[in-house]
Amino acid sequence: AIVKVTQDMGGALTKEDLLAHCTTFPEPISINYKGVDIFEVPPNGQGIAALMALNMLEIDPESMKHNSAKHLHHVMERMRLAFIDSRYYVADTQFSNVPVKEMLSKEYASKRRKLVNGEKASVCVKKGSPLASSDTVSFQVVDAFGNAVSMVNSNYEGFGSGIVPKGCGFSLQNRGANFSLVEGEPNALAPCKRPYHTIIPGISTKNGDFFATFTVMGGFMQPQGHVQVMSNILDFKMNPQAALNASRFCILDGESNGEIALEDGIDPRVVQKLKKMGHKIYKADGTYLVKQNMRTDIFGRGQIILRNPETGVLCAGSDGRADGMAIGW
Repeated sequence: AIVKVTQDMGGALTKEDLLAHCTTFPEPISINYKGVDIFEVPPNGQGIAALMALNMLEIDPESMKHNSAKHLHHVMERMRLAFIDSRYYVADTQFSNVPVKEMLSKEYASKRRKLVNGEKASVCVKKGSPLASSDTVSFQVVDAFGNAVSMVNSNYEGFGSGIVPKGCGFSLQNRGANFSLVEGEPNALAPCKRPYHTIIPGISTKNGDFFATFTVMGGFMQPQGHVQVMSNILDFKMNPQAALNASRFCILDGESNGEIALEDGIDPRVVQKLKKMGHKIYKADGTYLVKQNMRTDIFGRGQIILRNPETGVLCAGSDGRADGMAIGW
């Protein structure tokens, strides 16, 4: 049914393609941020963008108020640098040599961090050389022993391709939309190849013990959400629900030089300061601060479960931007 409906609509999928599919179980990638090891799925997933941005962060909550112009500029600029690299280098590692180790090195983070101007936005962010030379569903589960699952599933845009095989209760995904059509790029379209993938469930440990499981769903908002909620927890000492509730920014479509959406709850004076610094702020319905009920898909939807390593007590939060809840049993 899958092959037939695809071919009936002009697709090239064959039964042999489905038989040749092989599910992989890759080793996660990680960096240490403020004493916590944060794990993400490796390329072809975009989790490396979150890790690169965290690697470049230098937040001192004593001198940097949460969601102030200084704080948001600080995080935005690093996220833009992470995006320009990840959108170019992230690809199927069976086809391309993705320099993961170099992209996550402290040396490369230090080199890229120097490109950030503390007073104004970068006019045109360019990729570096790390080598020497909302349809999404998520759940987080933790048991009494600290075993954790971070799970995210999505068909991608809306209902994916919108194609439903006859007699089946699901629609086909359209993840191929994230291939590059520029020949020679690491993520260029090719047979039997996996595209740049947005889904990135996250887990973190501290001193080898489980610390937190987390996700922020929403396309290219996901690494941006991971950076913001984990920084809220580790830098600003928020609990999981407060970390999720805090207003966010989103670099639209994951484009390093794209417009930046700011969520309602950020001080309007901060918006004006960011504009003066050169940031291109997204405007919707006549306002620069996007209300949750106007565009619920922009800022993502997340869940977090944090575990006290001494008592085993779990503390959880579920994002009010979408359906969901934190429950214990």
